[in-house]
Amino acid sequence: MPELPEVETIVNRLQADLIGRKIESADLLWEGTLSTPEPAHFKKNIVGQYISTVKRRGKYIVLPLSVDTLLIHLRMSGDILVRGKDEPIHKHDRLVLYFENEHYLAFSNMRKFGRVWFTPTPEDILGKLGPEPLDDSFTAKMLYEKLKRHKRQIKPLLLDQRFIAGMGNIYTDEALYLAGLHPLAKSDLIERHQAQILWRSIRKVLTEGIKRNGTSIDWIYRGGDFQNYLQVYGRKNKPCFKCGTPIQKIKVGQRGTHFCPQCQRREFAHVET
Repeated sequence: MPELPEVETIVNRLQADLIGRKIESADLLWEGTLSTPEPAHFKKNIVGQYISTVKRRGKYIVLPLSVDTLLIHLRMSGDILVRGKDEPIHKHDRLVLYFENEHYLAFSNMRKFGRVWFTPTPEDILGKLGPEPLDDSFTAKMLYEKLKRHKRQIKPLLLDQRFIAGMGNIYTDEALYLAGLHPLAKSDLIERHQAQILWRSIRKVLTEGIKRNGTSIDWIYRGGDFQNYLQVYGRKNKPCFKCGTPIQKIKVGQRGTHFCPQCQRREFAHVET
């Protein structure tokens, strides 16, 4: 699933093609793509609206229009492509927006997990998200105080989009490794100095991921090269770059989790057995 750096990369790529474009017509090729509203309302009311900008909130791509807002969540296999009108629709395209400039936007969604919302009140959806980890308002003090308010394992907590928006499996594993925290560490037992290191680690791996256009580890997301700099994710049984200990993979909250048992030792993480 594309995480914050991958979605940010997609947003940056789309801006030149989409900002200021007028929507002439819309085709909903699979109605399950649209979470809200009814398809007829969507196809009628989106026509004639302009895309004012392209931005990101968490893992959502946000397209503010003249009146309403289009929200797109890629989930497992979604992608957004801008093609010339002479290029045929592909078999996995689920939603198509045609512009006045001989181009169209296609929401490709092979596994059909991705969703689209067309709404006048985007905060009904986006307002449930936690803080943006790269915003200036997200401080180490805020993170420490939020950690103290929960009694959860740190890995699932960081994946909870209500806690922090945009973190996913890859960048959470990388941030915990950089911070020297075991993925099973209890959030309320993390000390202030550890929270400071974790805050710095989260921002570092996300910033580096954006700089390198995200992580490309399979066909779902292409174009990034952060996979060449991963420290633990996807490196099961390979030696840790710091200490040489083989990287381990376990299940945490039903998610495959990579860590170094030496650099992220349980006794340093107040892990309950």
